[in-house]
Amino acid sequence: MSEPDNPENPELHPSEKRNPALIATAVALPVALVVGVIAAAVIAGRTPALEPVGLGPVQAPAAESTECTALMGSLPDKLGSYTRAELRDPAPPATAAWQQPEGDPVVLRCGLERPPEFDQASALSVVDGVQWFEISGAAQGIDASTWYAVDRGVYVALTVPNGSGPTPLQDASSAVAQTLPQQTLDPAPIANP
Repeated sequence: MSEPDNPENPELHPSEKRNPALIATAVALPVALVVGVIAAAVIAGRTPALEPVGLGPVQAPAAESTECTALMGSLPDKLGSYTRAELRDPAPPATAAWQQPEGDPVVLRCGLERPPEFDQASALSVVDGVQWFEISGAAQGIDASTWYAVDRGVYVALTVPNGSGPTPLQDASSAVAQTLPQQTLDPAPIANP
């Protein structure tokens, strides 16, 4: 008389004993692969392709200076949540932009002339050792501010959309401080009334 099948007896059915970890892995791998493919498709569908940023020319007599060349080479790929953008040709020299999927870009220009509004009475903000002079775009109906680094050998402007927070200016300040040596301020005299 034969003995009844006993799964705990390996002598009776050695070919039918399966390792539980092997079974779990065999089931989990295809499921994980399917979930990964679906997640990647959803993320790719949410991230629109970013178009190159077009920038018009401005007066920048020192744009091709060694200072601007050094600064442009040291700029980070990200300014806060903004990612370095490709510029549409023809791009002005010594310019860079960072963008998000929606909204206006952050724009840096190096080698500009001293802003006419910057005089001896101008209020300055110091960020990471760099002295910045802010010009709000509100009077011109622009939803951004332009910050000028005024204590370096060249003037550097960073235009930041309102609501961007302080990180783009902080990250740009780090690059300016590390690349361009500090210089004595050269504000315009205060205009007589």
